[in-house]
Amino acid sequence: MNNTDRSHQIHQILEDVYGYSSFRYEQEKIILSLLDGKDVLAIMPTGGGKSLCFQIPALSLEGLAIVISPLIALMDDQVNALLQLGVKAAALHSNVEYTARKEILQSIEDKSLKLLYVSPEKLQSPDFLNYLRNLQISLFAIDEAHCVSVWGNDFRPDYVQLRIIKEAFPAIPIIALTATADHATQKDIVKQLRIPEAEVYLASFERTNISVECRPGQKRIEQILDWVQNRKGESGIIYCLSKKNTEKLAERLKDRGYRAAYYHAGMDGLERTQIQRRFTDDEIDIVCATIAFGMGIDKPNIRYVIHYSMPKNIEGYYQEIGRAGRDGDQAEALLFYSWGDYLILQKFIEESDSDDTFKNVQKAKLERIWQYANAQNCRTNFVLSYFGEFKNDPCGHCDNCLYPPQIIDGTKYTQMALSAITRAKESVSVNLLVDVLRGSFKKEVTQLGLDKIKTFGVGRIVPYAHWRHYITQMINSGIIQIDFSDYSKLKLTPLSHAVLQGEQMVELAEYRVQENKAKEKVKKATLEIDEYDEGLYERLRQWRSSLARERNVPAYIILSDKSLKHIASIKPVNEQDLLRAHGIGKNKLENFGEAIINIVLNKA
Repeated sequence: MNNTDRSHQIHQILEDVYGYSSFRYEQEKIILSLLDGKDVLAIMPTGGGKSLCFQIPALSLEGLAIVISPLIALMDDQVNALLQLGVKAAALHSNVEYTARKEILQSIEDKSLKLLYVSPEKLQSPDFLNYLRNLQISLFAIDEAHCVSVWGNDFRPDYVQLRIIKEAFPAIPIIALTATADHATQKDIVKQLRIPEAEVYLASFERTNISVECRPGQKRIEQILDWVQNRKGESGIIYCLSKKNTEKLAERLKDRGYRAAYYHAGMDGLERTQIQRRFTDDEIDIVCATIAFGMGIDKPNIRYVIHYSMPKNIEGYYQEIGRAGRDGDQAEALLFYSWGDYLILQKFIEESDSDDTFKNVQKAKLERIWQYANAQNCRTNFVLSYFGEFKNDPCGHCDNCLYPPQIIDGTKYTQMALSAITRAKESVSVNLLVDVLRGSFKKEVTQLGLDKIKTFGVGRIVPYAHWRHYITQMINSGIIQIDFSDYSKLKLTPLSHAVLQGEQMVELAEYRVQENKAKEKVKKATLEIDEYDEGLYERLRQWRSSLARERNVPAYIILSDKSLKHIASIKPVNEQDLLRAHGIGKNKLENFGEAIINIVLNKA
């Protein structure tokens, strides 16, 4: 089958099974690469549709697709969603009872099962591996692939053992997927999984529907209570570092009349499960949680994510805010930060049982989230450059773009820094670069001979704190890159050369004391949405809730809010009209079509 035929085939599956009219990001290219038998590393933002990248090839190819996932909740969520679409899928994990396990194995034997979700530990079992050798396997998908790398934000030793897949099944394509991998992590994933020839697809990390804001962490509870009052009834997650803060904040919110609850590792497992279910079923609006909450949730209508405390790294932060606005509608992210947060997180790293290499990586990543929180230029471009995507234009949906600080011409400062990095052969860290620019004769500078380079001392009149401030912005804007895999040394990027040659001007935010920085409330980014019948939308929501309880699945697995709003907008009166609605494929039309049309026609 040639690529034209394959493209037609996968578009047909997209429309018939999923009810979507077009692919997003790099989905089509990724799918076609897998169908060509190639290994793939796909880095796509949370909510970017990673699962379609292996589910559609699994439906296109003969045989069984094996999906490795770290969380039972995540497995069950995807399996439930696929079953609602009429796709034969199952998960094998410790919660599956004996009878259900037998049924799954039977469906594998009779070749009716298309996707099987398993844990990394399950895949590494010699008995299970031998069992798979006797099956026709179409592909292996490794979700949350950053867990395989020591450079990732959630390193898991059991993931490293997944290298056995390529050793045991050299001819079967592997797709590794993650939403959180910087350049060093991407290189390590490919190395650890033994897929050196993998095609790498990096979708844009910019989430244009999420407006982001950072605030100093004084009187956080009071600020949060003030912030959420105009968002009553909307779904949100508030992340806290401590169990005590989750409980305290949830109680304050409940006292104000909000449907709020807390969630942390100190709670009974059943109680945590109930909180998660009530949140996914829209019975609770706000969950105050530690970072243990949310990874296995695909709830599309979360409207905001607040970080009560500063996260430990950019990867974790961006993954967490990506749980908002997965339906594509406008969402918000608010982060509070303080030097106290920084010191607490640094202490956690220092007191951990990890080796020195891992600790140093985590300290460097903590430094970057601190710089992000204190940034005075575009926060989106900061994150994009961190993940290897370089862009200079203001995003228009972060607080610094909406309320920009005082700007100066920083071209000369940037050229000084880039020249010093070049002459030092890209071997200096931020602190060492500042020492060179300021003409310091510290031992490290003289030992490396950096006091002999031409740019030594060219910026001695600029105070140390100012240089740190300016270099941070150069890194944030993608003109300089930190290589964590090379002891956090500074490297040039594709944007560096134009600045060095005087072809591009660089604007920098003027230095000012952060403690005196006052933030105004960030304006909501506006997205164009169709008008819809609110009464009809509410009737559809009630029908969906009732059906979800009956089927014992989260409401959004039946249909998303976006689908219901689209239905309430176009008001279909027959099946052909209903097929035009977002998220309505043939299976959902068959299962829900009559009920939906009756609701539209007021017959139900």
